[in-house]
Amino acid sequence: MHWADIQIHFIDFEGSAASGILELGVVTLLGGEIVTAHTRLCRATGPVAADDTKVHGLSADGLASQAYFAAEWERFAGLRETGPLAAHFAPVENSLLRKVWPYPRQSPDFARPGKLANEWGPWIDTGRLYPQLLPRLGSVRLEDLVVRQGLQAELEAASRQHCPPERRRYHAALYDALAGALLLRALLKRPECAAATIPWLLQMSTLDADKRGALQQGDLF
Repeated sequence: MHWADIQIHFIDFEGSAASGILELGVVTLLGGEIVTAHTRLCRATGPVAADDTKVHGLSADGLASQAYFAAEWERFAGLRETGPLAAHFAPVENSLLRKVWPYPRQSPDFARPGKLANEWGPWIDTGRLYPQLLPRLGSVRLEDLVVRQGLQAELEAASRQHCPPERRRYHAALYDALAGALLLRALLKRPECAAATIPWLLQMSTLDADKRGALQQGDLF
């Protein structure tokens, strides 16, 4: 299953285990192109730390009129059914998602074509792929990678098309999801990655040797 033949859903959340998900951003790639982008604010389920507000600009009072993230079940269950989920350092998004819904509906196992799974993952993780495929990069912080890969201008243009005006900044969910999606696209368009398959990307996004071994099904790349 070549990476360009299926939807990849790049996800970013703002929030924490204490506050719950306060903002979601989803960017769907197909054939290397952005085909949909969605974002919304979500009501806090717990206290929002002042230090967190300084980072993402969101407060419990400012979100009091929003629906809780839990209203998004059909959207996220549907995403999982139609393509692998992706994120920049995906354990954060996976943890926040599982705190709301431990399991999705039974969905295709994109790591093992033809099989089914009841997990949100495995995820495609640009925070793991970049340092493995392009070693000696230095910092793999999202903003640093975007700048170093020459994608900042493209990100600004995409944010003007897709993001609310007040959320066209790092640590806004859709802006960060767009940044990650552009990083993934740029990586996969490199000659050495052009033939990458979805199962191989999922394997390479998993640093745990035992988990990676469990994902392997012959020669996937």
